[in-house]
Amino acid sequence: MNARNLATVAVTFSALAAGVALAQYPSATPAKKTTAVEKCYGISKAGQNDCKAGAGTSCAGSSKVDYQGDAWKNVPAGTCTTIKTPKGMGSLTPTMS
Repeated sequence: MNARNLATVAVTFSALAAGVALAQYPSATPAKKTTAVEKCYGISKAGQNDCKAGAGTSCAGSSKVDYQGDAWKNVPAGTCTTIKTPKGMGSLTPTMS
């Protein structure tokens, strides 16, 4: 083999070896873990709701009073009705406040 062919073979094997070595390690960026959430009404403080707080409001941060019954926050699934506030427990449906 001449020097040029030998160099080409060496570079090719080096690239393959590097690829195999890198393939054995997990990605440098971890995959996002998705956690199931549910809308929980009546648990947010004024201006801290996640979205839509009844008629005349648009979205996040628009609730006017603490624990507004038609304002919601996302919470981990299965925890809403266990959240206690001064006005009662969290609700999976809008409530009158």
